[in-house]
Amino acid sequence: MKSEAILLRRRILSRLTLIALYLLLLAVPCAWADIYRYVDENGVVHFTNTPTSSRYALYLKDSVRDSGRRSDLVEIIRRYSSHFRLDEALVKAVIKVESDYNPRAVSRKGALGLMQLLPSTAKLLKVMDPMNPEENVRGGSRYLREMLDQFDGNLELALAAYNAGPNAVRRHGGIPPYEETRDYVTRVKKYMRFYRQGGTL
Repeated sequence: MKSEAILLRRRILSRLTLIALYLLLLAVPCAWADIYRYVDENGVVHFTNTPTSSRYALYLKDSVRDSGRRSDLVEIIRRYSSHFRLDEALVKAVIKVESDYNPRAVSRKGALGLMQLLPSTAKLLKVMDPMNPEENVRGGSRYLREMLDQFDGNLELALAAYNAGPNAVRRHGGIPPYEETRDYVTRVKKYMRFYRQGGTL
């Protein structure tokens, strides 16, 4: 009897949460964001448009499409590439490979946003909202500059460090023998050539 009451309470909570979510969406028609959710161990459903962990899965896709956001993003990339003395094509290539330009991307490991910053890395870089394109590109560009500086401007090692971490690169004395990391370096360099030759986002 007690377990039935708990189950009923969970169902009511879930329905109330769904109703609140839809009322929120109706009340803010101009807002844009994908909605993510996860169900915790007590059966309570959690919703967010800024997932902070890999527990969240995409629940409702943003129906408002890109209008001027790409042009805004080009300007953001240009600004932080210049500020951190980076090749603009490099930053574009990293974003392409990391998130395919999805500012709300979340990896299985919990990396967030355009340049896929782990929450711990974002905190060190003073990125308060990794899903905010400007903050994310600022933080990711700064981290990319730090990796280039640590590895004396060696692009391949810096990219490997961005993907697998600088300690892994030092431990292996070069690009770690991870298929994912080797593929990552190759793909970023390929897209870097594409953007240098005038390719668009």
